[in-house]
Amino acid sequence: MKITDIECHVLVAPGLRQDATSSSQDNVVVLVHTDQGITGIGETDVGPWIAKAVIESPGSHTMALGLKELLIGQDPFDTSAIWEKMYVGTCMSTRRGAGICAIGAIDMALWDIKGKALGLPCYKLLGGAHTDYIVPYASLQPDGKTVANYKQSLVNWLLKAKSHGFRAAKLECTLDGPYRHAGLQGTDEEMTEIIIACREAVGASFILMVDVQYLWHDAGSALRVLKKWEPLDIFFVETPLRTDNLEGYAVLAREAPMRIAAGEWLTTRFEFVDLLDRGKIQVAQPDVGRVGGLTEALRVCHLAEDRGRLIVPHCWNSGIGIAASAHLAAAVPHCPFIEYLPANLTDSPLRIELATDGLQMQNGLLHLPEKPGLGVDLNMDALEKYRAEPLTL
Repeated sequence: MKITDIECHVLVAPGLRQDATSSSQDNVVVLVHTDQGITGIGETDVGPWIAKAVIESPGSHTMALGLKELLIGQDPFDTSAIWEKMYVGTCMSTRRGAGICAIGAIDMALWDIKGKALGLPCYKLLGGAHTDYIVPYASLQPDGKTVANYKQSLVNWLLKAKSHGFRAAKLECTLDGPYRHAGLQGTDEEMTEIIIACREAVGASFILMVDVQYLWHDAGSALRVLKKWEPLDIFFVETPLRTDNLEGYAVLAREAPMRIAAGEWLTTRFEFVDLLDRGKIQVAQPDVGRVGGLTEALRVCHLAEDRGRLIVPHCWNSGIGIAASAHLAAAVPHCPFIEYLPANLTDSPLRIELATDGLQMQNGLLHLPEKPGLGVDLNMDALEKYRAEPLTL
């Protein structure tokens, strides 16, 4: 089997707001075609025009190649070899960041091809299932132009998730910092009041996580708040500090009363080595598309397993990436949850319409995927409906 073509589709939801901090407004879907009529599907959560440029741009020399020209004629079954070929062939220009994200979308599609060709779901190719089911948590992003409205919105979403059958949810509670919603400006005390209200709304048995989205500049500021949350039984707090503050993360991992989680932005296992060994985080959160695809995400999982840490994949795109996260979760023994946003808990038209993830939730649990490959059904009408106009410079 040989790769014959790679298509990049940049998609944009209507009314995209550049002042909103939400990557669910756009997407890049990558289709890898083969000479046997099998097409693999992948995506990555990064600026879509950037990923498209990395894939389609012509190369200038042997270590600054375009990914598409590099892959035509390759055997898609050679996933590890192809990953190294892509990494080395682009390392002078895109050794980290968006270049690895583009590699991740392609790698995801290659695993989809392999599973389809062999008639097996991807997790079986990744080593087989370590579990009979996957536990999803609802990732809840509230809205509101005042702190009071924001609080009520988050409580309402949480109760809706619980009624939907979820056993766990992550509260995106950010009243300041780079991700603050709708320009809100709130205090740490107000954020604490919101989380207390959420715990009271769902009771003690419901599992709660909190994402503060890089809120604090230093470990001391974070600890003053996190220690107050100890009675609330928070499973983990996500990204309390900026990604590169590894010394601060080590302080939080040692002194905070709950687990510390991070890694959604990281690319390659090499960045996760630093986060695990210097940052000491207890929960690693590779995003399959961003980190470099299933090939690289599995390597990150092994690093975490060797160090006795948990894996909880980040995923905030469409059903394509969610399916990839589910296959990864099934194939490793230390992944207690995946981030899961069903269509009826989101207002993103791309999440609702673009692709079905092939997952079924019953009693708060997801059954293992059964379809070959990723098990994703791509809606070609939505691919056309949300296609962005070609970029002109």
